[in-house]
Amino acid sequence: MRATWNRIDPAAWDRLHRTAAAALQQDRAYGDAMAGLGTPLLRAWVDDGGEPVGAAQFLVRRIGGLLPVALCSHGPVWADGTPPARHTEALRAIRASVPLRWPRVMLFTPDAPLEAAGAFASMRRVMTGHSTVRIDLAREPDAIRAAMHGKWRNRLAAAERSELKVERVGSKPAQYRWLLERELAQRERRGYIALPDGFVEAWQQARSAGGADRDGPVLTLRADLGREPAAGMLFLVHGEAATYQIGWVGDAGRDLGAHNLLLWQAILKLRERGVRVLDLGGVDTARGAGLARFKIGTGGEVVTLAGVFA
Repeated sequence: MRATWNRIDPAAWDRLHRTAAAALQQDRAYGDAMAGLGTPLLRAWVDDGGEPVGAAQFLVRRIGGLLPVALCSHGPVWADGTPPARHTEALRAIRASVPLRWPRVMLFTPDAPLEAAGAFASMRRVMTGHSTVRIDLAREPDAIRAAMHGKWRNRLAAAERSELKVERVGSKPAQYRWLLERELAQRERRGYIALPDGFVEAWQQARSAGGADRDGPVLTLRADLGREPAAGMLFLVHGEAATYQIGWVGDAGRDLGAHNLLLWQAILKLRERGVRVLDLGGVDTARGAGLARFKIGTGGEVVTLAGVFA
C-alpha cells in the first residue's frame, strides 16, 4: 500500500469525496481555499496496486513557529467498500511517509462515531469528539417533516402562514456579501470563532474552477418582510453533501420563525439537486443552548464523533 503526497488527480479526489458524501473539511476546494488564505496544505492519496483506498487532507500550523502540527479534520475519506483492516494499513502508510521533519505532530479527527473508528485503535485518543446534527435528505420530504420535533414543526407552519417571503439569492459573491457582513458583525458581538474572512468566496472560486457543481456550490436564501431582509442562510454544497455555513436573523424574523422557514426551503432545494446529507454543524448545549435546540429540533441525527487521535 502506498501513500502519494501532493500529486493528486483532482477528478479522482472529487469522485471519492462525492461518493462518500464526505465532510466539507476534506473537500478539495476547502483545502485550496485555506491554502490561498495562507494555511499550509498537505494531501495524501492512498492506493493499493492502483486501486484507491482513501484520501486525507491536512492543514498545517506551527506551534511557537517551530513544531508543525498537521490536522486531518473529518478524515480520511475512505473508498467505498474498503474494509477496516485496509484503513489501518492506510493510516500507517500516511503517518510513515508524511513530508514533515521531526519533531512533528499528526492529528486525525475521523468523521465517524467512536464505535465505527476501529482503524484508529492503535493510536492515542487525546480528545473526545464534538457532536453535530445531520439530516438524511434521501428520505421523502413528508418523512423529513414528520421527524421534526413538534414545536419546531409548529414554528415552521406558523412561518409559512406569515408575511415572510423566501427568495433565492444569486450565487455571485457580491449578491450574498450582505449576509457575510451581518454574520461577521454577529460573530464579533458574540465572540465566537469561525473560518477566516474571505473563506466562502475563496472556496466558491476553488470549487467552481473544478467544474464540479453544475448549479453552483453556494446556496443562499433570504427571508424578506416587506422590503427588508428578516433573515438569511448560506449553505456550501460539496458533491452529494452540504454544510450549513452561515445564518443571520433579525428580531422580526426571529419572532416569525424565519430560520425554520429558510432551513425547510433549503432542505427541499438541496434534495432537488441530489444532495444526500445536510450537516448542520456542531451542537454545544452549554455555550449555545438556543442554537443547539434549533438544530436538534429538525429531527436530524445527533452524531458524536470519535474525537482527536495522535
